[in-house]
Amino acid sequence: MKHGKKYNEAAKLIDRSTFYEIDEAVALAKKSAGAKFDETLEVHIRTGCDGRHAEQQIRGAVVLPNGTGKTVRVLVFAKGDKVAEAEAAGADYVGGEELIPKIQNDGWLDFDVVVATPDMMGVVGRLGKVLGPKGLMPNPKAGTVTMDVTKAIQDIKAGKIEYRLDKTNIIHCPIGKASFTEEQIKDNLQTLLDAIVKARPSSLKGQYLKSITLASTMGPGVKVSVAKF
Repeated sequence: MKHGKKYNEAAKLIDRSTFYEIDEAVALAKKSAGAKFDETLEVHIRTGCDGRHAEQQIRGAVVLPNGTGKTVRVLVFAKGDKVAEAEAAGADYVGGEELIPKIQNDGWLDFDVVVATPDMMGVVGRLGKVLGPKGLMPNPKAGTVTMDVTKAIQDIKAGKIEYRLDKTNIIHCPIGKASFTEEQIKDNLQTLLDAIVKARPSSLKGQYLKSITLASTMGPGVKVSVAKF
């Protein structure tokens, strides 16, 4: 794969065979973000889990102390007095049954997170084929199926992110922007890793976190030492 000049310059800063401590890894990932826009820093965690077993399907959510640096658009499925509550809490869109054709037929997807009250899951379930593959389906484990829509919206707007295994048993999460200070990125990364370590399935034998890689949107990956995890 051919890379641009900036990527190649950034790659020279990083030794591919070295596993860096968090402080150094964060500094390198931040330094290697040289694009003209504010790049997102992401962490990719390869686990020893086998997602084919239900009990090893890691999934949860955590509020990053410094947010993600991204403005998150929240859609809430609710009815009755929960509609006004969701609007008051700052939801970008609130609705019910009437949104189904808009999403299903018109392909409307101008939102980043979907929250639903439990009594609306029958309606939302009909959107499974659209929302599921995009990772937008509300889920109780992620705190997006709840009667407390105020807390759900506030947490999401404050920087709550969801972590889950993909098909290759890797977790991919944004942990901030290149414009963040190293301290802010480190705090976010540590908070996420603590939550994932806590979520270790009891049935898992052997190594849990096999590799951790930090990278900016356009930059090369920086390997993080997993020794202390």
